[in-house]
Parts: sequence; structure tokens; C-alpha cells
Amino acid sequence: MRPSFVRPSPVRLRHGLLALGLAALLATTTGCVERMFFHPDQQAYSTPAQFGLTAQDLYFNAPDGSRLHGWWLPAKLAPGQAAKGTVLHLHGNAANVSNHLPAVAWLPAEGWHVLTFDYRGFGQSQGRPTLDGVVEDAQAALKALRQQPGVDAQRIVVFGQSLGGATALRLLAQDSAGVRGAIIDSAFASYRGIAREAAARSALLGAVAPAGVQLLPGPEKDPVTAAAKVSVPVVLVHGTADRIVDPKNSMQLAVALNARVAPGTLPEVLEIRDGQHIDAMRRPEIRRVVLERMNAWVRAADAPPPPVFVPQTPDPPDPSRIERMPPAAPGPKPALPSA
Repeated sequence: MRPSFVRPSPVRLRHGLLALGLAALLATTTGCVERMFFHPDQQAYSTPAQFGLTAQDLYFNAPDGSRLHGWWLPAKLAPGQAAKGTVLHLHGNAANVSNHLPAVAWLPAEGWHVLTFDYRGFGQSQGRPTLDGVVEDAQAALKALRQQPGVDAQRIVVFGQSLGGATALRLLAQDSAGVRGAIIDSAFASYRGIAREAAARSALLGAVAPAGVQLLPGPEKDPVTAAAKVSVPVVLVHGTADRIVDPKNSMQLAVALNARVAPGTLPEVLEIRDGQHIDAMRRPEIRRVVLERMNAWVRAADAPPPPVFVPQTPDPPDPSRIERMPPAAPGPKPALPSA
């Protein structure tokens, strides 16, 4: 029996963000406060086999030496058929890769390879997560993806959800080689901003949160700052009923993405009526739209580049080749009008 979609618990994210204010009373280092963003575990929620997938355990190292674990899910292809491309999946802040697998388990049947992995401290991955550390983990995962046999390193799509969406934008601001587009689902625009939003829901936390919030990364590391440096096509996905990350965050990201885009790459925002936090991939109609965008991005990679018009300065004429026309024969003089 195929498992139903297991959505990462929004309660964990909500409680973690609300705890930021209380953490300010206890924490003496930035790391203590940052850890309130992360709720990893090692529980097995689902397996690739339950979705009819053939998976390979993939291990690679983060820059700090932490051994990271992911699942490599090869595309389901007919003999001689090539994959359309490869998706790097960055999941949210809770549980582990087995809980987020349903969000991408449908892609191999559509001809896409997938690498979905756990940040440091999640699932089988070693280490302790930090907001900068998970960006480094994403960089390591992108490097590992490019090295997989059969991967076309010029046909990559990045798919990030919630914390993973924020992390994806920071990744792409630094390394987007071969990335044809990105799907950013339910991401927040600012670390301090999302903490303030959470604290505002509680009178108690609203009073004590400011000290803890200031220990989080500042605007220079915010996803919205990174977004202004992203030049690949982006589709932003957000549910209108998201009570964890307000949809206005995606609108803020869209404005920032508009600041630096190539012609034809303006960000697209898919607002899902009554959609909850990161539940978009449960909806077949959203999957179809996402798949259409992804396929279009990699088709564009195959198209020849448009011709470049270079204005030419004409050479001066060669006098010896100028054809001189004889002067016209004089015609009859016009008659003068009579007085």
C-alpha cells in the first residue's frame, strides 16, 4: 500500500520559532538561538521502496567534514532514453529526509533524477545544524549531484521548501552554474523577520524576543538579500492560508528577485487558495504547473543562442569603384507666363 503524503509537522516549526523569545533569556551564544530553527530526528517515516522507487544511499562531506546522507532517486526511463534533468531538493526544518520524500517521489516517473538529502544533524547526517551550515551543506550536495553518473550538469533545477527555500536562494546567489531554474515553496524572506512574526503571536514572547532575535543572522545573510543576486528563473509557491510563514514573504522575495533578472526570467508567484504550509506538492494541478516550468527550462537549455547583432562600421568607399553618372541633358526652358 502506498503511503499517504506525510507533511512535516507545522507545530514543530511554530513552536520552534515561538521558542526564540524564551531562548533569549537562556542563550549566551548565537548558536543556541539558531538551533531553535531546527527540529531534526532520526525516525523513519517512509522509504523509497514504498513509492516504487529504486534509491541509492549517497554519502558526501560538508565543508566542515560532517558526513551527510541523501537518497539518489534515478529517473524511470525507457531503454535509450535520457533524463530530462536533475532536481536538488532542499527540505524544511523538521524531521528528516524520509518525512519529506513524498514531495519529490513523483518526479522520477516524470523523467527526472532527484537528489534529496539531510542537512547536518538530520537523519543519518552527522554534525549540528546552523543557518550558515545548512547553506554549506546545500553547496556540498550540489557538487555531489554534478558528479553523479549520467547527470547533465547543465540541466539542474533546485527545489527548496520552507527553510530549504530560504537556503536555496542563498545557495543560488553563490553558485548557479548549470541551474536552469528554481522552485521556492513557502520560504521566508528574513531570519529576524520570521522570528518577529512568530513572537508577535504571543504577548509574552513579544516582550522578550528582541534580545534573541538580534542574535540571528542580519540582513546581509537574509534570503531576500540573496534573492537580489539570483539570475535564474524562479517560481515562488505559497499557500494563502499558510499560518507558519505569511504569504507576504514570497511577495517580498518576488520584489527582490525582480532587482536582477535576465530578460524572460521574471519570477512567477503561484498563490494556492487555502493552501497550507508546504502542501503544494500534494495537489496534482500544482505538480502539473511545476513540471511544465521545469521541462520548459531544460528545453530552453537545448535551444541555440539567439544571434548577436554587432553593428558594423562601413568601410570608406573606394574612389576607383564609384560609378559616376553623366549629367542629365538640359531640357527645354520653361515658358514665361504672359503679362
